[in-house]
Amino acid sequence: MDETTNAPRAVPRTACVFGASGGIGKALCEKLAALGCERIYAGSRRGAAPTGSAFTPFAFDLNDEVSIAAAAAMMKDDPPEWVIVASGVLTLADGTGPERTYKRLDPRVMAEVFALNTIGPALIAKHCLALMPRSRPFVFAALSARVGSISDNRLGGWHSYRASKAALNMLIRNFAIEMARTHPQGIVVGLHPGTVDSALSRPFQAGLAPGQLTAPELAAERLIGVLAGLSPEQSGRVFDWRGAEVPA
Repeated sequence: MDETTNAPRAVPRTACVFGASGGIGKALCEKLAALGCERIYAGSRRGAAPTGSAFTPFAFDLNDEVSIAAAAAMMKDDPPEWVIVASGVLTLADGTGPERTYKRLDPRVMAEVFALNTIGPALIAKHCLALMPRSRPFVFAALSARVGSISDNRLGGWHSYRASKAALNMLIRNFAIEMARTHPQGIVVGLHPGTVDSALSRPFQAGLAPGQLTAPELAAERLIGVLAGLSPEQSGRVFDWRGAEVPA
């Protein structure tokens, strides 16, 4: 099992967080600012962002490619060195949760979960990777999940969520291979943050073992440490909050 070194590489001068109003996304923004990142593009559906001179807020919708393209166009003159997609869904807005059996599969639900967990991040990659200069390092990272691992699946269930994250992991691998041909210093990875105390995990926190739930601020610190320690040779993989590779 490969592990990152967590070497203290310089914090990026510029970064972008898609999903900046969520628990992990907001914490990532605030931690990057505290570490000295000079400009942080902070995207959310309503254009909300943490307060401070480092933040440049923008609005986007994972279901609207035009809004994603507009966000990328806004950043083209000063593209971010790190792009982090900190969005995703486990329970839909109408309260529909993950399916525990194939008998509850619903094509409408599956389509919405894939739109938010797979297609939306892929469209962000489409428009943001195109901004990356060939002559310098960059990081593109998307929050994934250990349950997206096919070889590590022992319990089944959560069909749409698992499948959407597995598909995202495949796209991350595809993008990494393609970018390596022209951007040898680039890194494209997935991140498994663990079980974070956020709106996404809240309906499923009952019964968690002591210490299994992580505060967003600690999760953000750990994930930034993982990203700072990665090398281009590790591009295309998924890493957890400890820096350990998640099996495909």
